Amino acid sequence: MNIRAIHLKETDSTNRWLADYTPASGEDMTVVVADYQTAGKGQGTNTWESEVGKNLLFSILIHPTMVPVARQFLLSEMGAVAIKSVLEKYTDGITLKWPNDVYWKDKKLCGTLIQTSIAQHHIKNCIFGIGLNVNQTEFRSGAPNPVSLVQILGYELDCEELLLEIVEAFKKTMELVLRADYNSIVALYHSALYRSHGFHIYRDAYGEFEGALVEVEDDGHLILRDRKGVMHSYAFKEVQFVLD
Repeated sequence: MNIRAIHLKETDSTNRWLADYTPASGEDMTVVVADYQTAGKGQGTNTWESEVGKNLLFSILIHPTMVPVARQFLLSEMGAVAIKSVLEKYTDGITLKWPNDVYWKDKKLCGTLIQTSIAQHHIKNCIFGIGLNVNQTEFRSGAPNPVSLVQILGYELDCEELLLEIVEAFKKTMELVLRADYNSIVALYHSALYRSHGFHIYRDAYGEFEGALVEVEDDGHLILRDRKGVMHSYAFKEVQFVLD
């Protein structure tokens, strides 16, 4: 796999930078990492807090033209599984919170913003924008539950080495996509889901309720079962995880 790595001191957003980028012929994956993002984004209107040089702020561009548009959530699962496979080498308690956040216990360790472009009924490009809390010890933005690897482990990590591990993990999971081994990716994702057992508190348009996670469907919908046994299907942003 032909990979190009690009390092930026500062940019508004590595996702935005890659959206304007034209890869060279034969460039299978492009990785752009920034020391600082002035407008790093999370999902929706959320922003991503990061001290300069303390964390990993990067985006990965791939061209998964073989993936059917109807299965594009598979790419979200692929990215989450790749990141988890690296982080679980360092600590226990790593799970994947639907749709693609990486959690340590009940705290958010890593967030991903995924942007796909479609042409002629096929996926043309997919950009994974990743913010991973590595060596930051204090968070001041008011985000409810951030945590970093240094807070978990008690020692700092080399961000460059960690990035190389994640890129290698992306290569391996991308090979599963290239082989159309979708079932393996889906199984890995489901086995790692946050709140995969028991009933927990959620909030939807009708208020709070107790629900048990049943599955995440191929199109990305989250299926919860309430205490009465009724199934509920949610698209992203239609349900919230209520944290203690």
